Parts: sequence; structure tokens; C-alpha cells
Amino acid sequence: MRNQQFAATPTGGQAAFPVDDSLLTQDLYQAVNGQWEAQATIPGDHSSTGGFMDLVDNIEKTLMHDFDALLAGDLAPANAEMGEFKKFYALARDFKQRDANGAAPLKPLLAKIEQLTSFADLNAHLADFYRAGLPVPIEVGVDPDMKDTSHYALYVDAPSLLLPDKTYYEKDNPAAKQLLPIYTQMATKLLTMVGYSDTDAAKLVDQTKQFDALIAPHVKSSEESADYVKMYNPRPLKDVDAQTDKLDLAAALQDLIHDQPETVILPQPTYFDAIGDLLSDANFPLVKSWMLVRTVTAASGVLSEEFRQVGGTYGRALSGQKEARSQTKSAYRLATNYFDQVVGDYYGRKYFGETAKADVRQMVLKMTGVYQNRLKNNTWLSADTRKKAIVKLQKLTIKVGYPDQIDPLYAKFTVDEHASLFANTQRFDELVNADQFGHWGQPVDRKRWDMSANTVNAYYSPSNNEIVFPAAILQAPFYSLKQSSSTNYGGIGAVMAHEISHAFDNNGAQFDEFGNLHNWWTEADLAHFKDLSKAMITEFDGIPFAGQKVNGKLTVSENIADAGGLSCALEAAKADPDVDLRAFFINWANVWRMKATTEYMQLLLSIDVHAPAKLRADVQVKNLDDFYTTFNVQPGDGMYLAPEKRVKIW
Repeated sequence: MRNQQFAATPTGGQAAFPVDDSLLTQDLYQAVNGQWEAQATIPGDHSSTGGFMDLVDNIEKTLMHDFDALLAGDLAPANAEMGEFKKFYALARDFKQRDANGAAPLKPLLAKIEQLTSFADLNAHLADFYRAGLPVPIEVGVDPDMKDTSHYALYVDAPSLLLPDKTYYEKDNPAAKQLLPIYTQMATKLLTMVGYSDTDAAKLVDQTKQFDALIAPHVKSSEESADYVKMYNPRPLKDVDAQTDKLDLAAALQDLIHDQPETVILPQPTYFDAIGDLLSDANFPLVKSWMLVRTVTAASGVLSEEFRQVGGTYGRALSGQKEARSQTKSAYRLATNYFDQVVGDYYGRKYFGETAKADVRQMVLKMTGVYQNRLKNNTWLSADTRKKAIVKLQKLTIKVGYPDQIDPLYAKFTVDEHASLFANTQRFDELVNADQFGHWGQPVDRKRWDMSANTVNAYYSPSNNEIVFPAAILQAPFYSLKQSSSTNYGGIGAVMAHEISHAFDNNGAQFDEFGNLHNWWTEADLAHFKDLSKAMITEFDGIPFAGQKVNGKLTVSENIADAGGLSCALEAAKADPDVDLRAFFINWANVWRMKATTEYMQLLLSIDVHAPAKLRADVQVKNLDDFYTTFNVQPGDGMYLAPEKRVKIW
């Protein structure tokens, strides 16, 4: 991910169970959520449950009900884009036709790969493969230049791995021994369903794994990728092109964007240092098999029911999900993913509205005011750095609820009701790719949203210096007029300040008020900030969880944002004459309510930049003096942390 967002990924839930006061000084999360957790059951088609999933499920239930009415003709489409969504949703739900089509819609695409006999063949079709979104061993994309975000740059990247992270390929990691056989069985089965013989299918999958294993040593781990700034590695295009004589990247880019930029950005330069060896004639059969297998697995969710069930096997194993979603839920997810901003516009306008948008925006402005006051009174920043931090905060763009307009791209999403579901999705993918490549040479669109309004989340974008709060998160337990102000501050207030804090975490702090990668710190201030960041790494690193340990380096940016968000929200709550710090801290723990499968928790520990939900609730409050006075936490208590070990940054 190049224009990375740092998201809250909240997992909250409305408190429906009494707080166990006897545990408040020992384990805040358990005191608030223990009784709920004891009776909570993870649905078979989920890998987790809790308040976050409750909100997601409730929105899904609401919108599925509305869209049933839409299909029945009882609800009129609000706009032309919604009319096309209706047609597409009908296609997605027509499993009878999907079953009748079987693998036939996919075969023409596979034939394009099958016909390749050499890298010269692939090179001749390289631009077309990029347009179609087919897997190739060099990925390209157009995103704002991290050092000049008013202009777009070309990013040239490595492909993703079969296993979740580079660390899974290490000899002492037992997960690969469990997961690769499942992937092998799934992919082999899918290939036989497409029409390959058992022998050919087995060979194709084996060669895919061989090429994947060759890639793995040369790409970044999740921990390495979490250091976002190190993704910015500009190189002359001619030098990247010279790394291999098998693919002419410059010619493909000329075809795609009608230009050849002098410089491209390499998020993973080590991969391109090795590309000459990877793309050898001897490896072409491996690359071709890899392309075929990845194409089939990617398409499985939009073909027949059997393809959908088999194609989800590996993902369910990764997350511990016991069963596939129902047909109706899967059709809803598929349709709303393709028309996400269209559905978000409908949801935001119907269930949130302009009045709520204005009200919440005022809340965010209030939180930025509190944050600005904290920066002014900061004791460890020099005057110069403090002044520039305040300028960055004042330039922060705030987006609440839903965009003012639907992205014009969706006006191009016209559905051919006589074509297959797969054919329509393929055309949409091509439109999305064309839109991205079409950004080249155009001004950067800063009005664009990277989350739809029906998404229960929030994010900060360092390249835009903006915070975004979709409508879906702006409800209980995060925010409600029925909740006290202290409860709301412990929920949505902390989330808002969390996103503001990302502008000043270890990654965001390296971008200026315009979103450009630019150091605005004095040398001494930056050194001190890095020391504070190391203290946050130490506070979380190595904490046992789900049979593994937390990676403090992987989670440091989110932990800094949690700490800043919680302390800022606490200050805002204390300014209210009706302050109730018990309610504040209890809702903070409540919004991280989550019960998940062991497999899912272990997966997140390997790849997620967020600490486990329970630890986000428990560890951060230990850094706040008010927590100790609110619950009379004493030395020897489970929630006690010695004053000299408490991490305070923002």
C-alpha cells in the first residue's frame, strides 16, 4: 500500500453486561468485558465477534433488507449509479445462472496466459495484462509522489506472497507447514474444476509455490513495511528497466500512460535487485504457472457456488472461520465491494445525514482545538518544532460522514445483464485500472475518499494530511446522544484524537502540513521523539498473546496514536463540568471488546500494525495518572505501572 492510511480498526461493543468492580485494578478489559466474553459465541462464518462485528453485521442486515426492497421494486434507485448497482446485485444473487456458467466465463482469460510460451510473449502483451489486472511479476501503479503530493508518481512494486508474511517462510515458523498443504489442496481442486487434469493441476500448483518461494527472500515483512517512509525509494526508470532483459517496463508504461517518467518509486528495491535472476528463461514455466494459479484463485469468488466454497478454503484456514458465508451474504459483500462508494452514499444520506455530519465535524474541530492546546503546552518540543506542529494541525483536512458527491468513476459502471457476473466484474476491474493509470499527468484529487461511508472504521492519510470518519463508526458505543459526554469521549473522542495523533506518530511525523515527506523537526527534537517511540516499542514488545508475542516495532505507530488519542480525549472529557472518568475509561475498554479464533489472533499478530484489542484497552491506560486515581490502582495491582515506566508522548 503506497498512499497508506493509518486506521483505528475499532472493535467496540455496547456494554450489556455489568462491570466487575473487583477486577478494575487488575485487568480493566476483563472487568468490563469478561462476562460478555464468557458467553459470546463466534458465528461459524466469522473469525471474530464483538462490538465492531456487531456494528458491521447490523449495517449489513439493514442494507440487505433495503436492497431486497430495491430488487423487488419497492425501493426506487436514488440515482443512476444505484440503478446499475441493482442490476449487478441481481447478477451476484443469481446462483442458478452462476452455477450454469461454471468455469466458462474464466476460460478466455486463462487462454491468454496459456498461449504464452516465453517472456517475449508476455512482454508483447504486458500493457494489456496490466489493464486487465492479471497477475504479473512486476506490479505498477499511480499514486501521489510522497515528496510532492500535488503530483502523481509511478510506483513499481513486487507481487504479494501466498503466505501472509515473509516471516512465514522462515524454517522455524511452523505455520507454513500447516497452511501450504491447505493452499495446495484448494488451488489443485480449483484447477481441476477449470478443466486441468489432476497431473497438470498438481504440476501448476507446485511450480507456483516454487516461484513464490523464490520471491519471498526479496520482499519486505510486515514489520519492515510498517516503516512507511522507507517505501520511498526513487530510481531512474532506465536503471529499473536495465535490471532485466525479459520485460520492457518502459515500453509498457508508454502504452499505459503515454509517457515515460524519468523516475519511478520502488517500495521494495531489494526485489528489483534480484529481478534479473528471478526472471530467467529457466524460470518462465514457474512464472506462467504462478500467473495461471493466481488468476484462477482470484476469480473463484465470482463464479459458481462450488468455486466460491472451494476458493475460500485457504482464507478460512488462515482466520479460523469455520464455514463460508451464505450465498446471500456473499452476494451482498461482492456487490457492495464493487459499488462501495455508491452504497456508502446511500447509507450516509439515509442513516446519517447532513445535520449529523455538521454536528460531528464540530466534535472533531473541538478535539483538534484540544490537541492544539496540548501542543502549545508541550514541554519537550523546541519552540520551532512546536510552531510547525501546530501549523500542520491547523492545515489538517477533516472529512466526516460521506463525500459530497459520488466518484465520477462509478458513472462508468454500466452492467450488461446478458453477460456473466464474471464478465461484468472483469470490465469493472479494467475501468478501475484505466482510471488509476489515467491519473498520470492530472492534478491529485484530494477530495477522494478511500473508505465508503458504510465502513466501520476511520483513517489518517499522511500524503493528504487528512482524517476521515465514515458515517458507520459514528454510532454507539462510540458516539450517541444517549451516552454521557465522558462516555462519548472514551469512545469516539479517543478515535478522533487517535487519527489526529497519526499526524505525529513515527511515520506521520515525517510528513509536513501539505502531506509531503519532509523533515520539519530540529535534530534534537527528532532524536528525543525517537527515544520516546522506542519506549513505546518496549512497552508492547514481547507481551504474550494467543500463544505468541506482540511485535512492538510492527505496532508502534498505532500504539503512539492510541496513546495520544486517549490522553487528548481524557483532557477534553475533564474540561466538561459533568466529567465522569469512570465512564470514560470503561467505554474505552468497552470499544475494544473482541473475541476471535486463535488462528485469526495469530494472523493479526504477524501482519497487523495494531496491537491486540485487549492490550489496546489495558496497556494504554497504565500510562495515564488519572487512571490510577479514578480506580485507586496501587503498586502490586495488575494494572499498576511504575511512574518512570509510563510512556507519555502526546
